[in-house]
Order: sequence, then C-alpha cells, then structure tokens
Amino acid sequence: MAQTKYIFVTGGVVSSLGKGIISASIGNLLQARGYSITIQKFDPYINIDPGTLNPYEHGECYVTVDGMETDLDLGHYERFTDIQTTRANSLTTGRIYQSVIEGERRGDYLGKTIQVVPHITDEIKRRMRFLGETHGYDFVITEIGGTIGDIESAPFLEAIRQMKWELGQNAVCIHLTYVPYLKAAGELKTKPTQHSVKELQRVGIQPDILILRTEHHLEQALLHKVAAFCNVDESCVVQSEDLPSIYEVPLNMLRQGLDVAILKKLNMSIGEVPALQPWRQFVERQRSATHEVHIGLIGKYDLQDAYKSIRESLHQAATYNDCKAKLVFVNTEQLTMHNVAEQLQGLQGLVICPGFGERGTEGKIQAIRYAREHDIPTLGICLGMQMMVVEFARDVLGLTNANSTELNPQTSHPVIDLMAEQKSFTAKGGTMRLGAYECELLEGSHVHAIYGQRVISERHRHRYEFNNSYREEFERHGMMCVGCNPAGQLVEIVEIPTLRWFIGTQFHPEYQSTVLHPHPLFLDFVKSLKC
Repeated sequence: MAQTKYIFVTGGVVSSLGKGIISASIGNLLQARGYSITIQKFDPYINIDPGTLNPYEHGECYVTVDGMETDLDLGHYERFTDIQTTRANSLTTGRIYQSVIEGERRGDYLGKTIQVVPHITDEIKRRMRFLGETHGYDFVITEIGGTIGDIESAPFLEAIRQMKWELGQNAVCIHLTYVPYLKAAGELKTKPTQHSVKELQRVGIQPDILILRTEHHLEQALLHKVAAFCNVDESCVVQSEDLPSIYEVPLNMLRQGLDVAILKKLNMSIGEVPALQPWRQFVERQRSATHEVHIGLIGKYDLQDAYKSIRESLHQAATYNDCKAKLVFVNTEQLTMHNVAEQLQGLQGLVICPGFGERGTEGKIQAIRYAREHDIPTLGICLGMQMMVVEFARDVLGLTNANSTELNPQTSHPVIDLMAEQKSFTAKGGTMRLGAYECELLEGSHVHAIYGQRVISERHRHRYEFNNSYREEFERHGMMCVGCNPAGQLVEIVEIPTLRWFIGTQFHPEYQSTVLHPHPLFLDFVKSLKC
C-alpha cells in the first residue's frame, strides 16, 4: 500500500480567510484525479467540542454521522467532497489535553513529568496520522484553526514541524495569508504575508505553497515578489480572489495549478487535468439562473455562519431548480402577532431554524401560525419542528398552555418533552441524541414521495422529543406523524397533508446535503416555491 501523503493548511494575518474552503477545494481536486482523501480540523480552543459554544462566536455546530459535534468547516469538507467525516476528523486542544491527562491518571506514562513537548505534541501527531494509518487514504488534509502567532496554536505548529521532518517528501505545508488593499495609497500590500511567513519560519516551518486571499486581482509581478521574499517557488504562489460563489473556488484553484503544485512537491505523477464536469455544470447552472425565490430564515441568530449548512442547502437546491435563493433573515425576537404579516411580506417560503433556549421561540410560533393559516410552504428543523408542534397544539387542539418542557418545565401540556432516560442528566454537553438514526416513513405521505424510499437515515442534535401521549389527538386534527425511529418509536417527522408544503423534521437534513447530492427535502421545498 502506498504511503499516505499529508497536507497541512495554516492561516496567517487575519482569521476567516477561508482555510476550510481551500482545504475542501484541495480535497475536491485530488479526488477528481482519482485519489482517496479525508480532511480533518484541529482547533486550538480548549473546549472539548464546539457543542456549547455561542453561535455568535463560532457559527453553527456541525454534526458528523457518528454523532460528534464539530466545527462548521467539516460541513464544507462534506459538501465539496461527498465524504462522511467522523469524530476522528475533528480535534480540539481540549480533547488532546483530556486524552493525555486521562493517560497520565491511568499511569500510561510510567511516572514521567507530562510536558507540552513531547507528550502533547506526540498526541497531536498521533491524531494527525490516525486516519491515514487506519484507513490508508492517499491524502490526509489537516487544517489548523486560528491564526499563526496565536499562543494557543504553538503545540500544533510544533507537531507539524516534527511531522514534516519525519515524513520528508510525504508532507507539504500550505499557508493561506491576506494581501490587503490600501485605498488611500491605491496599493496592494505584501508585507503582512511576509511577516506571517517569517512567523512560520521562526517556529521551524517553511511553507511549500502560499495562497493569497485578496479582493483584487494580483499581477504576476506581485506574485514574483512574494515568492522571492518568502522562499517559495513562483509556481507555488496562488491567489484566491473573491468569487461570486464558494463553489467556484475549486475551479479557480485548478486553473492556477494548485493541485499540480501539490503533486510536484510530493513527487507524484501529474496525469491529465481533471474535467470536473458535474461540478462545472453545477457552477454554470448557478451562474445562469435568473429566477429568484424569496425564503425567510426564521431564527434568532443574525449571523450568516449560524445557519451555514441550511443556507448552503437552500442555495444548492435552488441551483438544481434553476433559480436563485434570496434568503431573508427574520429575527424572531422582534416578531409578534401584530407585525408578523408585515415581516413575512413577500416571502414565498419559510424555514423555521433550529436552536436552543426560550429566547425567540414565541416569535417562531407567530411565524408558524401565519404560515399555516396562509398556506405558505414551511420547513421546520429540530426546534423549528418542535415549535410547529407547539403552535398546532395551542391553536388547533386548544391546549393554550402547550409547550416544550425545555422552555417551560411547568407546562400542563408538555407536547415536547425529555425521554424518560434523559431526565437524570444535568450536564449540557454530550447529553443529546446525536448523529445518524434510522427513520421509517409512512407510505403515501408527502415525505415518502419526496425520499422515494421507506427507510432513511438522518443526523440529529437535540434533547427533547415529541410526546407520544398526544400523538392520536394531533393526527385526529390533521397533523400527521409520518416518520418514526423504529427502535424507540420516536416521532421524527410531522406534516400537514392538506397544506401545500408543511413539514417539520426532528433531525437536521442540512447536514447531509452536498453539491453533487443535494438533499431531497430542500430540493422539493424549493420546487414548491416555483409553482
């Protein structure tokens, strides 16, 4: 079996340059050349995982098929490559230290003094090698979160330095930096990139390839200057300009030969330029679409990254329906029965977004009621589905005090409640139904027609469930429970078949929608808006 090659992606100057998109694009291009790949993310923060992090600080929490709460970049990895990531693809400083400390408590280190070097760095290296050694991938792409110079990144950089020394020509380091444009001077400045590379060199890492993020096209003379000052081959200095869509990035990287530069550095045969035909067709459909569908994102986090996977799933579905999704955020904290009609005016469909906690839930209920009464196509996801249940219980069943016990533990009608075995839990992290669970669909239902199969598997991230004590009453009044987990008969999907499109899912369909395999629920939802 061929030796696994390791690609390390680091970032400098500022955060949010798009290391995740670049890592996913590299994976995409190498796959197109016939190689097997996986991508992993190492985050320097001390949290065990991002499950309890505020979306305003960290964006959405993505969930892998095996139930790991991870950074949102793993969503990019899956959307660009169609791979399924697992808990082994996401590591934090917290998990690294936890593993080492647990080993020390067991006596694994035979009484030695535990230090950052070698014990923490050895654990980081072990995790970096794990997927390559256990699955035999041709390439393991490792993205390091944060920015060079951050104090918490130091152990990861030391691990990369050691890995590059140990692996020799089987490893490359790609460094992503920013080239700012000073409007007053009318100039693009390379000095931040030079300093960022010097910071890497200071810890013993010479980047093999530089990717320059920029809002303006960079002329060849500037690329030559960067190559000369940073000791990088000119053919290995690539620019990543702002593009209309993130899905154009792999094609831009292909045009500039990023994949060729990687293969040359690793002494691998180049072969023919990959056609990427399905990807190009998707991008072309996205570019050429002119018809717009206006969709309201009904939630409380006024931040693009907070609902990243939902946004991308809608954009993908719109492209395959030959239209553009114009997404409008509607803040549920300001939504009332008096302004709901005005706030939702002009929206052809609604997505009731997931979330946790009481804040903004009454606004969601107002939006759901308006959509149900005016037959506006609506998709409720997780808490969104739960609020669809609560609204129906209050307004149709007449249970005016109905609620979720997450929001009101004293409610006399807990239509959403904890499972019995969960009620003894007190900790917030790791106490949810996480990852993929099977769901059996009711034959003849709307969702059965959408999926075209009886049994599906979808990913979850929630604690509270539909209370089956109320199921008969709901169905008698027209809200049907059309998807159930066969193991525990937990309700996974509700729909109102008399409405045009009104479906709520306990799971998160957005976690399984990719560029080349968009999710059927989102496809059908967007299709209903064009009718």
